[in-house]
Amino acid sequence: MLDLIAIVGPTASGKTTLAVAVAHRLNTEIISADSRQIYRDMDIGTGKDLGEYTVDGTPVPYHLIDICPAGYRYNLYEYVRDFNAVYADMQTRGKQPLLCGGTGLYVETVLKGYALPPVPENPSLRAALQGKSLDELTSILQQYKTLHNTTDTDTCKRAIRAIEIAEYYSRQPAEMLQPRPMRNALVVGIEIERDLRRARISHRLRQRLDEGMVEEIKSLLESGIPPESLIYYGLEYKFVTEYLIGKLSYDEMVERLEIAIHQFAKRQMTWFRGMERRGIPIHWIDATLPTDDKTELILDLIQQQEGSQPR
Repeated sequence: MLDLIAIVGPTASGKTTLAVAVAHRLNTEIISADSRQIYRDMDIGTGKDLGEYTVDGTPVPYHLIDICPAGYRYNLYEYVRDFNAVYADMQTRGKQPLLCGGTGLYVETVLKGYALPPVPENPSLRAALQGKSLDELTSILQQYKTLHNTTDTDTCKRAIRAIEIAEYYSRQPAEMLQPRPMRNALVVGIEIERDLRRARISHRLRQRLDEGMVEEIKSLLESGIPPESLIYYGLEYKFVTEYLIGKLSYDEMVERLEIAIHQFAKRQMTWFRGMERRGIPIHWIDATLPTDDKTELILDLIQQQEGSQPR
C-alpha cells in the first residue's frame, strides 16, 4: 500500500469524479483537501456535489467535508490535525489513503509531513504587538522562517496570531518540528487545456446560479452569519454576499465572480507547478479522457509504484 495517493487539479477539472472512481476500484475512502468544503450548509457555492460519491449504487465514504459550521475560520493547523486523525484511522483499517482536492497548500503540507503542533496563546507577546499596523505586523512575520499561509494575515488580529505561532515554533526543539515527508506517495494531476477549463467554469457557474446558489447564501445571512464572515471565504460567497447586501448589481456580481474563478483556477495551477519545482513529482493526465481510461491509467501508476518499492 502506498503512503498516499493524491488526485489534484484546478476547479472544474473533474478531479472529484475521478477520485471517486479510483476509490471505488480500490475499495477505499477519500480524504478531502478542499479548504471550503469543510463547512456545513455551504454546498452549492463550494461545489460539494455529494451525489458524485456513489458508484453503481455503492457509496464511497469521504472525510473532512461538512466538519465545521459556516462562519467559522478553519486553518491549516486544524487541517493537519484532522487529516492526521483520519489518515491514522484509515491505515489502522487497512484502507489506502486517497487525498483529493484543489487546495495546494493542504496537499503539499501533508505530503511534506510538516509538523504543526497546536500553539497556546501568548498574552505578553499579544500585548507587545497591540497597536501595530498590518504592514508592521507583516514585516515582523517575514522575519520568521516557517511555513505559513499568508492569506491568513489579512487582518491585524490574524497577523498577530501568525507571529504568535511563528514565535512558538522558533523556540521548540528542532526534532519536534522535523518534517516527516511521505516517501512513497503518488500524486496525479488533472491537466485541462485553458480554454476548456474556462468554458467549464463559466458553464458551472451558471448551473450553480440556476440550482439556487444565491438562495443558499441568502439563507446563511438570514441564519445570523455576518456578511463579513461570508465575504472572508472569497469567490462565490464574497460576490454573492456583496450582491445580497446591495454593493453589487446582479450582472456585476456574475461578471466579477466569473473573472475571479478563472483567476483562482490559474493560481491553483501555479501552485501545483510550484510543487513540482519544490520536489514533488506529479503525473499529469488529460482531463478529456473518459473517466474509465483515466482510472485505469492511475491504477497502472499505482501498480508500477508499488512494484518499484523494496520488499
